Amino acid sequence: MATTPSPPITQSPPPKLCTNTPNALSLLPRCTSFRGLKQIHAVTIKTHLQNDLNVLTKLINFCTQNPTTSSMEHAHLLFDRVPEPDIVLFNTMARGYSRSKTPIRAIFLFVELLNSGLLPDDYSFPSLLKACACVGAEALEEGKQLHCFAIKLGLNSNLYVCTTLINLYAECSDVEAARRIFENISEPCVVSYNAIITAYARSSRPNEALSLFRELQERNLKPTDVTMLSALSSCALLGSLDLGKWIHEYIKKYGLDKYVKVKTALIDMYAKCGRLDDAVSVFDNMSGKDTQAWSAMIVAYATHGQGRKSILMFEEMMKAQMSPDEITFLGLLYACSHTGLVDEGWNYFYSMRDKYGIVPGIKHYGCMVDLLGRAGRLDKAYRFIDELPIKSTPILWRTLLSSCSSHNNLKLAKQVIERIFELDDSHGGDYVILSNLCARAGRWEDVDYLRKLMKDRGVLKVPGCSSIEVNNVVHEFFSGDGVHSYSTDLQKALDELVKELKMVGYVPDTSLVHHGDMEDEEKETALRYHSEKLAITFGLLNTPPGTTIRVVKNLRVCGDCHSAAKLISLIFNRQIVLRDVQRFHHFKDGKCSCGDFW
Repeated sequence: MATTPSPPITQSPPPKLCTNTPNALSLLPRCTSFRGLKQIHAVTIKTHLQNDLNVLTKLINFCTQNPTTSSMEHAHLLFDRVPEPDIVLFNTMARGYSRSKTPIRAIFLFVELLNSGLLPDDYSFPSLLKACACVGAEALEEGKQLHCFAIKLGLNSNLYVCTTLINLYAECSDVEAARRIFENISEPCVVSYNAIITAYARSSRPNEALSLFRELQERNLKPTDVTMLSALSSCALLGSLDLGKWIHEYIKKYGLDKYVKVKTALIDMYAKCGRLDDAVSVFDNMSGKDTQAWSAMIVAYATHGQGRKSILMFEEMMKAQMSPDEITFLGLLYACSHTGLVDEGWNYFYSMRDKYGIVPGIKHYGCMVDLLGRAGRLDKAYRFIDELPIKSTPILWRTLLSSCSSHNNLKLAKQVIERIFELDDSHGGDYVILSNLCARAGRWEDVDYLRKLMKDRGVLKVPGCSSIEVNNVVHEFFSGDGVHSYSTDLQKALDELVKELKMVGYVPDTSLVHHGDMEDEEKETALRYHSEKLAITFGLLNTPPGTTIRVVKNLRVCGDCHSAAKLISLIFNRQIVLRDVQRFHHFKDGKCSCGDFW
């Protein structure tokens, strides 16, 4: 395996050093930097220990503990000086690469290992599988080969091998394969449960994650901080506030709130469940705050429409001498976008790159397109996407398409959808937005053409779905045809609610129903049974007076439901918190926190 000739290795005791030269190995425990390591390496050369196997092994161990590009390159140079490295030394290198910025090199090294006649052991596979998971789908085939190799060597039942296999398949978007690995573990422990719960949470399948969380408790296994991170993430995805609060109490009871990451997850959970005040309380009570905690709070304010507070929080973060990261600026750009702060948004966008050395990612570009689009600068947004230094994605163009819809710019929308279809023509929402624009312009032939195109391409429209949690149970409601499955009592209650709304000035906006063959009465009925209204009505029927109603929707809230929610909050003296795919709307006393800028 050695790439360069090297002197023979000796394992004999090192020669005696001069009395004024410290023993090289005795310095390692006190070494805290890579620069210090290189100085110690220089001492080994000076004292003729540079080829001693024991010294080389300890130097390699140090380089791989907190791997950087430089330290791993140095470790590899040292590794290559060993003519016949054993599996233990290989495992050290593989572990280092799996936690570095070049994880694929662990696989390259593994090929060299096999060519030398050595076989991996149960310590080899976790690092190799982790390396494949870090690379992602591009290394799935290598991961599968490693899986087969582990089976061949009889190591597939090893707990750590199973755990990293679960993580590998989850990172490569094959949660079913991850679940099969988990199901084959005869006695799963908290580590294996953590792996599969995390897999479901990261795959946006929170119901399965929380089901496994409950199963873990039924087995009398004690959750760890890792368990709590995934459980809180799942509650945040569902908007399941009651369960999130229960988990918070559990965290406090068992002292898991000592972890900064757990408290940061609590901030995120409360913010996404519509309890901004509780998120602020968790943040304020943190004894130590890192960049992630500050960023979580900045994002929380932004998604709740309090952009100015996001900016103030960032200024406090700078005073605390914390370094911002990609998420910090994502929150700031989002805040500017949803508050109409165009100039401020540009300033933050340029400063993240020029002042802080953070390269903008696709989400940052998306925020800038949204910022320009909301402000009506559609042509500038189009040029911004066209001139990006990276390849544009369908999501960027969809963001602009949504702005075209908001500003009724059919001409540009047609150009944008052509760019979208060049990349992806399978998203039903794209056809619906353009179809609605055409309908508003009276272009019914274009509407019919788009509907036929959807049918020919097998594209389906995603139905609106709203959920509400009552007594620890999440209830889901769907718009459209699904209305026939709801109880007669709920329908009657919604019918009566609409009558009350009309008495205080509510007029259904039938212009939002784009079906030329429907009468106004039919359009009004279609609007009435939107999922948001069904969920809010269910909340009115099943929660005590004065209780805040919290609803989560999978799409953007429609204009008619937005108007109705404002009036409902006024008539029934209820606060309504509606989380849609873009932001939070807080309805109170007939007004919305978005100021109708959404």
